[in-house]
Amino acid sequence: MESLHEHHDCTVLDLDPARLKEVSDALDVRVVRGDGAGREALQAADVKRADLVLACMPRAEANLVAAMLVRRLSDARTVIRTGDTAYLDTWRSGDLDVDFIVSTEFQTASAVARLVGVPGARQADFFLDGEVQVLQFDVSRREPPAFSGRPLAAAGLPRQSRVVGIVRDGNQVLPGAGERLIAGDRVIVVASRSGAREWSRLLVRGDRVVSEAAVFGGTELAVTVARVLIDRGIHVRLVESDRQRAHELADSLDGARVFHASAFDRDFLRHERIAQATAAVFVLGDDALSLYAAVLAKVNGAHSTVAVLVDPDAAEVFHAADVDSTIDPAAETAEVMVRFAHDPRTRQIAMLDEDRFEILDIAVRGDSRLAGRPLSELPPTTSVIGAIVRDGGLLFPHGEQELRAGDRVIVLAERRRVGDVEQAL
Repeated sequence: MESLHEHHDCTVLDLDPARLKEVSDALDVRVVRGDGAGREALQAADVKRADLVLACMPRAEANLVAAMLVRRLSDARTVIRTGDTAYLDTWRSGDLDVDFIVSTEFQTASAVARLVGVPGARQADFFLDGEVQVLQFDVSRREPPAFSGRPLAAAGLPRQSRVVGIVRDGNQVLPGAGERLIAGDRVIVVASRSGAREWSRLLVRGDRVVSEAAVFGGTELAVTVARVLIDRGIHVRLVESDRQRAHELADSLDGARVFHASAFDRDFLRHERIAQATAAVFVLGDDALSLYAAVLAKVNGAHSTVAVLVDPDAAEVFHAADVDSTIDPAAETAEVMVRFAHDPRTRQIAMLDEDRFEILDIAVRGDSRLAGRPLSELPPTTSVIGAIVRDGGLLFPHGEQELRAGDRVIVLAERRRVGDVEQAL
């Protein structure tokens, strides 16, 4: 909702008056108390005038009912959230009459797979089926990379990439040619597949081929994570502390080795050489347990640690403890749902740095005032174009390159400026 209310007229339905007051006090939205799966509440929210309805209630069945009612009451597009990938499969087969279904499990698992593929990245988002990757790295204070302190133009950074954002002490720094990356910076990079691997090698010691991951936890979410990793060619060892659940998973999870063990068992970590895995992924459903287990894995040599959070506010604690990456399932889901409220030319978005920035994949209009002009002549803003897709090719632009009508651009923008960027392009 925070990503929508600044540029759209939004109405929020909920049964909890305290939650509605909290939303109303924080955001410029209309609130209606009622059941989003009920006809009266939808009518009270004036759904007949809506262009888009996002159904995000806890139960997928309620979201489906809401979507069916919306179909009868308005012409709005319907996007629903589900925690179960089975609904996603049913929708893909054409058996559910909604415009789009977002599976929290699948989006979270996909986020894990992206991070496992780019060791050292704090966040990774893939565009154009992974041909373009948007990465966030923290420049280590403990072991600053060789390019730290050099001007970007002379730092020897990967050619198939472009720095589009720097966050220093909480402030945005524009990445001009003379700017430098220093220890403690957070850097946002747009890169090709090969460029992403080079960035990972620059910022993480060693050159590790992504081959194996250890997944800790036997929840349905953990199983979905394991299946997505397996589908991407990564060998998976799944560790579950409950004996019966471990046996069930050993029988049902094809392609994975399942262990009945505790994430806190040092002897197991050493004996099974967990440190040899490309990544250790923690999906324990309890942030305190995941934090301890991730730190313990690091102590025992794990190369890269990824934790799926329950409370997104815990992220900073994990990073302070040197856990490499964290994933907020709610944010992964929201990122996909929010795209439907953007300009139709925007094919994909990614939200970065606690939703402060958005990356857009958007086509340049034929009548855009920016088309036909060199990048060096464009009005100075805080938005930065990271890549241009033209005639099937991928360009990482320099100042004399010009935008053309029909180009697809991967551009970073402050969230509050996203509407202006879409309008300009």
